[in-house]
Amino acid sequence: MKSLLLLLAFVTSTIFSAKDTISDTERKMALKEFQRTKQRFLNDVKGLSVAQLSFKADTSRWSIAQCIEHIALAENLIWQWEQGTIAQPAAPEKASEVKITDEQLMKGLVDRSHKFTAPEMLQPVGKFPSTEAAIQAYISRRDSTIAYISNTKDDLKNHFAQHPAFGTINTFQLLLILSGHSERHTLQIEEVKANPAFPKQ
Repeated sequence: MKSLLLLLAFVTSTIFSAKDTISDTERKMALKEFQRTKQRFLNDVKGLSVAQLSFKADTSRWSIAQCIEHIALAENLIWQWEQGTIAQPAAPEKASEVKITDEQLMKGLVDRSHKFTAPEMLQPVGKFPSTEAAIQAYISRRDSTIAYISNTKDDLKNHFAQHPAFGTINTFQLLLILSGHSERHTLQIEEVKANPAFPKQ
């Protein structure tokens, strides 16, 4: 009887530990990144005038308002991508296909020496009624994602997606892309603000 109880305890603990596949260190790191990139974005867009939001370095560049819209759209779309991926059956046999580390992924995301063209659904074409509405949509989605990361027991390491630049990634890395994408375009906002012709007010 004692042996049976020990076996049941082992099986039960294995089941529950297998579902929670991110470590406390990974969870804390992700939460720190999501909070940090959120605050950086909000600090950079706070108090900007219409002229500042609309300024473009040239006709081929996005304005800050367009960057904000793109960030807000991507925040929701990448979240939906992550949730759709986690809803598929786990595929632990694909783990060996992941060739990029979390650190390399995060570094690559903010490397603005490599440019990408945003897909059509993420092009900033005035999908929000105002820039402030876009910011609020971003905050709402980001706060919900932070709550998810804080509490999730989803198996984030055994579900996989294909990224056009990074290849096979797991869903934990997909979450890191969500945070890193925000920072990538926050850096773009900072580039706009650093332009000598940027309006003073």
